[in-house]
Amino acid sequence: MKKTNLLAYAGSTALIVALTACTSSKPTGSAPNTAAGNPSAAAASGAVVPQKAKKAYNLQFIQGVQGDEFYITMQCGVQAEAAKLGVTVKTQGPQKFDPTLQKPILDSVVAAKPDAILIAPTDVTAMQAPLQAAAAAGIKIILVDTTTKDPSYAASAIASDNIGGGRAAFEAIKQLNPDGGKVMVMSTDPGVSTVDQRIQGFADAAKADSKFQYLPVQYSHNDPATASNLISSALQKDPDIKGVFAANLFSAEGTATGVRQAGKTSTVKIVGFDAGPNQIKALQEGTVQALIAQQPGTIGQYGVDEAVAALDGGQVTPKIQTGFTTITKDNLSGAGGQAAYKSSC
Repeated sequence: MKKTNLLAYAGSTALIVALTACTSSKPTGSAPNTAAGNPSAAAASGAVVPQKAKKAYNLQFIQGVQGDEFYITMQCGVQAEAAKLGVTVKTQGPQKFDPTLQKPILDSVVAAKPDAILIAPTDVTAMQAPLQAAAAAGIKIILVDTTTKDPSYAASAIASDNIGGGRAAFEAIKQLNPDGGKVMVMSTDPGVSTVDQRIQGFADAAKADSKFQYLPVQYSHNDPATASNLISSALQKDPDIKGVFAANLFSAEGTATGVRQAGKTSTVKIVGFDAGPNQIKALQEGTVQALIAQQPGTIGQYGVDEAVAALDGGQVTPKIQTGFTTITKDNLSGAGGQAAYKSSC
């Protein structure tokens, strides 16, 4: 099991959680905001996962969307842990982050009667009933990354501390713009649980600071071209925007493009959520000033652990929150670079 160093803001409590080869020691509750600094992690639950599953279970992993390095990195974690525990896993996902595309995949998977499904639901409402039905059919459901309105049907839910991630994004923008100014969020679509929480964390922090004016959130529909057009329009309306929090990988990619095309790279500071190759390149080029990286590989790993624990009749941790790392040019060659996402396993 890979050891991950989480880095905390000043004032956070430092606590190192060791992950051993025989057991999973998982963080629970709210994971701390993390950035370059002191090692820290949330308290461990002590949940134990066997070295091998009792049976060669059939697991299915349904991504939120294909081709996103976040889900590719999660897939890598899923595959590695499945191999370690002696279970099989098949991965698939929709071409877009869209419940109308994800539900048919889920229906097909359920019809094949796997032992467990790891899934990142693409909508808090639309995926509720289909997942409840899957659980009622006797399939263990593990929610990874996103969730639904009522996740009580799931054996476990593993996700980043997204509200904390939103706060961390504001703190990064605040450090880049200590005098304050207008700030906004470039998001995907409303109704995506993780992204909604990131917006909440950022908005609450921005509104609490009188130096900053929080502008209405823009929704790019998870499309970089749309994000580019939206930020261009926003800069025409408010040319004095000082900071943009791009709430996911594609939003960050499009926002960086739009700011660059507007010739505003020296005045508009961008903090992106997620750390795919394009985002790392933008950071290196100076178009994006900071990235809030999640731990998708760890989420995938824990998802398999919890699925096997549930199927084996072992101890299951109902809710797990993982941390994140704030990546800047200063730590890119060290801990920051290690947190970057993969484009293949």
